[in-house]
Amino acid sequence: QIKESATLTRDVLEQHFSDLKGTLKKLLDERLMSLLQEVDVIEQESIKPLDECQKLIEHGVSTADDLLREGESAVDGDVGAQNEKLCNFTKKALHIQLDSLPEVPSLVDVPCLSAQLDDCLLTILKNQIFRHGTVASRPPVQLEEFVEKPGGILVRWCKVDDDFIPQDYRLQYRKSTASHFEDVYVGSETEFIVLHIDPNVDYQFRVCARGDGRQEWSPWSVPQIGRTTLVPHEWTAGLEGYSLSSRRNIALRNDSQSCGVLYSKAPTYFCGQTLTFRQVLFGIETVGQPDRRDSLGVCVEQQNGYDSLQRDKAVCISTNGAVFVNGKEMTNQLPAVTSGSTVTFDMEVVQLGPCSNEGGNFKLRVTISSNNREVVFDWVLDQCCGSLYFGCSFSYPGWKVLVF
Repeated sequence: QIKESATLTRDVLEQHFSDLKGTLKKLLDERLMSLLQEVDVIEQESIKPLDECQKLIEHGVSTADDLLREGESAVDGDVGAQNEKLCNFTKKALHIQLDSLPEVPSLVDVPCLSAQLDDCLLTILKNQIFRHGTVASRPPVQLEEFVEKPGGILVRWCKVDDDFIPQDYRLQYRKSTASHFEDVYVGSETEFIVLHIDPNVDYQFRVCARGDGRQEWSPWSVPQIGRTTLVPHEWTAGLEGYSLSSRRNIALRNDSQSCGVLYSKAPTYFCGQTLTFRQVLFGIETVGQPDRRDSLGVCVEQQNGYDSLQRDKAVCISTNGAVFVNGKEMTNQLPAVTSGSTVTFDMEVVQLGPCSNEGGNFKLRVTISSNNREVVFDWVLDQCCGSLYFGCSFSYPGWKVLVF
């Protein structure tokens, strides 16, 4: 573990600083090009009026030189030709302003370019570079526990650095055969149920944290292997009145007029596990119209012909919060099931043996929780049940339930 993590850390550092070198060179090159372009612009704009002034002066000198040669030519020759040449020379000289010059900028107005380079940049960069990056010998959070769930794994982690104040956690996972991790949870909780896990397949997990008020994430925890041997919970496909998701773990009550109980595909709920129903947000965060027969729960066996789980050999909660045991309503009541509600069932065996005074020889301690409230009761059965079915029934469309 030490050698592997040290090798990985070296690779990360070398790659990071190599990227920094490339980025810094690119930024310096871009800044140099920007300054050179600025010099070109100032040079062109400043030298243009001086070039125009020089052209005017050269043109005036050339004109005066031509006029001088023409005057010398007029003096030479016979008298008649001289008079004509002198007349033309005089007219031409009167139209040419030899005593005018263009305005020449004063020396103080002429730009003189220079590069202003502040050496303190190197000092600033040096100080920042020598403070950039740290090597941590121990990540501030570590994975703590994996709990098998049907088609999922409950992952728990804990903080191991007392001086570290976490703001958020980030959990990643990958199949053991995959090359890249992917985010599965970001938040402030210290546990998360990862669903859509294939049974009997190894998955790698790792977690990191972000300190309070910080943007960067901490080093990753040591990757650990988790797996589940429990097959995922699935609803039975093909029942008129319900539409299922591709993984068959979400059931939607459609607008069919057919009524009945939708059961699980198999008895996949075992005592000692937690069975969770979650009312998935549907439409604009609404659920279907409630009915007193609507219910969510578990049962010993599938029994067709019923329109509710409020029957013998079943325990359930209705959408109005009433709890039914073997078809009889209990006095204790839970909050009503609404949009986003989560209902959980926990069971444990409390009696195995000969018939009791209550008429059964198999007793389960049942805990039903909903919206931070719970009821606990004993469910007496006349037969030993190693596994149970789960089910739901809704009379009106719009209800959408995830089970895990």
